[in-house]
Order: sequence, then structure tokens, then C-alpha cells
Amino acid sequence: ALNTPEDHPARDMQDTFWFHDPNGEADKKFLLRTHTSSIQARGMRIRKPPFRFIAPGKVFRCERTDASHEMIFHQVEGMLVGEKISVANLIYFMKTMLSEVFQKNVEVRLRPGFFPFVEPGFELDIKCLICGGKGCSVCKQVGWLELCPCGMVHPNLFKLAGIDHTKYNGFAFGLGLDRLVMMRYGIDDIRHINSGDIRFVQQFK
Repeated sequence: ALNTPEDHPARDMQDTFWFHDPNGEADKKFLLRTHTSSIQARGMRIRKPPFRFIAPGKVFRCERTDASHEMIFHQVEGMLVGEKISVANLIYFMKTMLSEVFQKNVEVRLRPGFFPFVEPGFELDIKCLICGGKGCSVCKQVGWLELCPCGMVHPNLFKLAGIDHTKYNGFAFGLGLDRLVMMRYGIDDIRHINSGDIRFVQQFK
């Protein structure tokens, strides 16, 4: 439903937590979702265009943790579908949303990125607010932090959902809430968020 082939890395053991059936059926497995993009497919099947929605949720990834990566974190999936939607609408939405969150204009950049469910696809980066773009452990010394994969909804998703792709188009994004919180409050390690340290939690009223 997300135009995702069998060999896409999101289905790979390196990225995904799979659990076998507790009743012992070897061919039955359960997945802890890797991203919230599955909500796009569900939303497109139950709504008629034009529509827009956001959907927050917890996601799980089997990966090494560091200052900007965690195995458990939160995303917000967003989608807008209508007529004559363009990349310009996507950029305007993202910049407006971030300026509201940070209460100031923040420097962002778009890089090409591949995701099966969008075309064209982008990685939206924010200039690191921990180091001011000078380079630190959070941004891997490059001054920029990936914040929001996004792009124009792939026509195949409209076809799979029974929506006329010649009339409607739109954009979608998956925003990492934990990284957004890091940038908003100057947190220099994402692992603090799930650490359970009362001293850390009590800083936020």
C-alpha cells in the first residue's frame, strides 16, 4: 500500500523489530512499526479528497543509539491532498510550522531523498541549534540535523487507494518529535528523553 518493494531496507532485520508468534507458529510474525507512514495508506482509504490530517505515534527501530538516534522515538505523520498542490506548498507549510514551534525563523534546507511513497522525495534538515551550525555530536559535526523526511505523494499510492491521481495530488511528511524537542530546548543527547531520570524530566513544566 506504500509502494514498498520486498527488498526495501524498511523491511530488513537491521532496521526492524520482528517478534514471532508467542503460540509457536513459525510462519507468523508481528512487527513493531518502523515509521508512521503506514497511516498515509489508512488515511487515504477512509477519506475522500480534499483532506488533510496529522497522526502522532511511537516507532521502533533496531539501530545503534547515539546523541541523535534512539531505538524508540515519536513521529508525527502529516498529509495534505487536494488539487494543484506543489512543492512550494510543502516548503511553505514546513517553514511556517517550524517558525511557530521555535517562535523565530530557522534555517532549513532540502536534500533529495528516496522514499517509495513520495516522488520527488526530500530530506528536510535544520541548522543545528545546539551548536549553531559549527558542528557537534548531535549533528555529527556537519552543522545540520535531519528533521523531516517529506515529499509529494507518489501516484501509485493514489491508485492503490482508489483516488484519481490525474485530478488529485498532495504532500506528506514524517516529523521526528524527539529531535524537534532537542532543537527546541537545547537537549544535546536524545537518550536523555527516555532515560527515566527525574532530574531531566523536572526541567519541563
